Amino acid sequence: MIKAIALDDERPALDVIDAFCSRLETITSLKTFTRTGEARLYMESNPVDLIFLDINMPKESGLQFAKTVGRQTAVIFTTAYSEFAVESYEVQAVDYLLKPFTFERFTAAVQRAQQRLQALRQTAGTATDGEPAHVFFRVDYGLVKVGLNDILFIEGLDNYLKIHIRNTRPLVVRMTMKAMLDKLPHTNFLRVHRSYIVALDKIQGVRSKIIAIGDEEIPIGNSYENDFTTRFLN
Repeated sequence: MIKAIALDDERPALDVIDAFCSRLETITSLKTFTRTGEARLYMESNPVDLIFLDINMPKESGLQFAKTVGRQTAVIFTTAYSEFAVESYEVQAVDYLLKPFTFERFTAAVQRAQQRLQALRQTAGTATDGEPAHVFFRVDYGLVKVGLNDILFIEGLDNYLKIHIRNTRPLVVRMTMKAMLDKLPHTNFLRVHRSYIVALDKIQGVRSKIIAIGDEEIPIGNSYENDFTTRFLN
């Protein structure tokens, strides 16, 4: 399933994309924006699979914005101008939709994006149990690859999260705890406190509602204790 956003400085154009997406079962959610800055701020804490992107945007063109998007996110340009088609493929766009486009043409573009995303996920590699072997985190408008087996725990810090990683410095990302949980496989990662997510296989001991991972001590919150007991102690 695909999480998508759409950028266009004209609200009627966004309404068309929204209506088309609502008819497709492959699009699970769609957020719309009229400014690239607002979309970028949203993407810092919300993983996005696909962007529908107008080229003629105020202050920052769609082509410029696309160059700041990581390769794990597919881009479909939606524009009234045909002269930018060559440039769009230079930034590896999935497709180039000329307004006004039909629902059938829109569907074909989304199918291309779905194929691109599936190929990227397969290239990223999978563990033996079929789950991802690593994940990508957006840092400074780029992507950083982190092996799931290297993550010790995640610590919440106001609007940021600190990912504690084995044998390297922590990685600071702008995400919510919920977005992080959605990104990680549930089989090995569990939220144990309003400010902590732990890798269950990295726990070295538990005593008096305190989890030991290496030299770190992580508290177990009252509202998370039952879930932790069920998942780890039983």
